[in-house]
Amino acid sequence: MADEWACVASVLLSIVFAHLIGAKMIAWAAFSAYVLLKSDVGETLLRGVLRMTGTSIGILLAVLLVPMAANSLPMAMVCAGVIGALGLYGMLTARRAYAWLLFGLTFEMILLDKLERPGLDTMDFAHTRLLEVAAGTMACTIVSIVAALLARQKWLGFKPDKPKRITWNPVAARHAAQAGVALAALPALHAILGLRELAQAGITILVVMIVPVSGIGPSGFIPVTRRLFHRALGSLAGGALALGVLAIAHGSPPLLIAGTCLGIVLGRHIENGLPSVTYIGLQFTLTVLIVLIPDSYENVAIEPALMRLASAFIGMIVLEPVLLAWHLIAPRKAAYAKQEP
Repeated sequence: MADEWACVASVLLSIVFAHLIGAKMIAWAAFSAYVLLKSDVGETLLRGVLRMTGTSIGILLAVLLVPMAANSLPMAMVCAGVIGALGLYGMLTARRAYAWLLFGLTFEMILLDKLERPGLDTMDFAHTRLLEVAAGTMACTIVSIVAALLARQKWLGFKPDKPKRITWNPVAARHAAQAGVALAALPALHAILGLRELAQAGITILVVMIVPVSGIGPSGFIPVTRRLFHRALGSLAGGALALGVLAIAHGSPPLLIAGTCLGIVLGRHIENGLPSVTYIGLQFTLTVLIVLIPDSYENVAIEPALMRLASAFIGMIVLEPVLLAWHLIAPRKAAYAKQEP
C-alpha cells in the first residue's frame, strides 16, 4: 500500500509541475512519474536521469533527421527501422538500458507523428516532451525521498541488483532487427493505406518486444504475442474503468482526480502481484492516466483509451507476421544446422 500511495502522490505532483512549467501533454508527465518511481531513491533518480538523457538524445537525432525523412519515404523507412532496432538492442543488452529505450521511443514518436501530421512543429514537440519528462522526474524523485525518510530503513533498505551489460548477442540482434522491420513498415503502410495512429503503433511494437534475452527463444513469437495480448487486455480493462469514472463524474475535476487515484492504486496492486500479470497492471494504469489526466479537464474524453487500444491491434497486425515468419523458418534452420557435419 505504501508503494501504491507513493505512486498516487508522484502522479498528482507531476500534474502540478507539468502545469506550472507549461508542458502540453500532461498525461506524459504522469506516465514518467508513475513508471520511474522505485523503492530505492538512488534507482529512482538514476532512472530519471536515464529517461532525460535518452529523451534528449532521441530529440537531437530527430531534429537532425526528421525534416529530411518526412519528405522521403525510403529515408523514413530506413530511419524508423534502424534507429528503432538500435534502441531496442541497447534496451536488451546495455547496462543503461532505460536510456536506450527512451532514445528509440522518442525518435520514433517524433518521426511517426511528423509523417501523420506534416504540419507538426518538431522543435515545439521536442521542447514540450522534455518539459513533461522533467516534470515527472522531479515529482517522483521528491516523493521517493519523502517516502524513504518516512519509512526509514524499511524503505531505504531495498537495493536492487545492478544491471549487467551483455556483450554482443546474436539472439538480441535478431530480435531487434525483427522490430526494425515492423517499424520500417509503418511509414509505408501510412503512405499506401493511410494507416493512422503511427506513433502509438510504433511505441507498441518497441515495448512489447522487450523480453529477457534468455526468454526470446528461437523466434520470440510466443513471449511477444503474450505481451501484445496483455497490453490489449490491460488497455481494455483500464478503458472500462475510465469510462465508468467519466460517466459518474460528468466533468467534475474532483471526481476525475478521485477516479485517477483509484485507477493508480488498482493498477499498481495488480502490477505488484503475480509476475504473470505485471504487464497487464501497467497497461491498466497507463490507460487510466491517458484518459483521466487530460491537458484540460474541460476536454476529458474516452477517445485516448480507444486510440491506445487500437494501437495495440495495429502493432499486432504489423509485428505478428514478421515474428510468425521467423517462427516458421527457425525450426527448419535449426534442423538444417544439425544435419551439417
